[in-house]
Amino acid sequence: MYQPPAFREDRIEVQHDLIRRHPLGLLITAGPSGLVANPVPFLVDAEAADKGVLRAHLAKANGQWRDLEAVAECLVVFQGPQDYVTPSWYATKRETGKVVPTWNYATVHAWGRPRVIPDPAWLRRQIADLTEAQERLRTEPWAVADAPPAFVDAQLKGIVGIEIAIERIEGKWKVSQNRPEADRAGVHAGFRASGEPGEAMADLVAERGGVSRD
Repeated sequence: MYQPPAFREDRIEVQHDLIRRHPLGLLITAGPSGLVANPVPFLVDAEAADKGVLRAHLAKANGQWRDLEAVAECLVVFQGPQDYVTPSWYATKRETGKVVPTWNYATVHAWGRPRVIPDPAWLRRQIADLTEAQERLRTEPWAVADAPPAFVDAQLKGIVGIEIAIERIEGKWKVSQNRPEADRAGVHAGFRASGEPGEAMADLVAERGGVSRD
């Protein structure tokens, strides 16, 4: 990934936090079927390896799992907040006019050797953990145990597990850090004024650019 120094994010705990907040990763393989990509929800276990372990499952009908058995490495891309930045928000536009549009975003790329796991006990734990991670903040969380056991057993027969011990991981937070202070303030104000859709990016611009959140 292209990483200008201003945008690099090497802290593993920050990278893992983005994965937890945005768990739908793009699983990419270059195997016997050629280049294949599928959006897949992942869990990250920070304690299982030095850089963490990604866990997920695929439908057996999805042929990418066979490619995973054949490759030495795969890539998973996690996309955090992202949005268009208009030059109209820059103080520099009013001063010189020498500005262009851009895009702000936060992303994490993780590489590792995949392992396909057909074990029913592993799969049962995987779907229970993935469900709990998404349901825990709900007033009445749903659990896998709420479904009939025979139904769950039948569903498990239709999936395979994936485990990827992360060997390389890169983070990039491109959130206007390279702009002058007045431009960063303008970008923050612009996203904040756009309402709920821009709030996450406004927070990142404030955090990374030293802009007041007021």
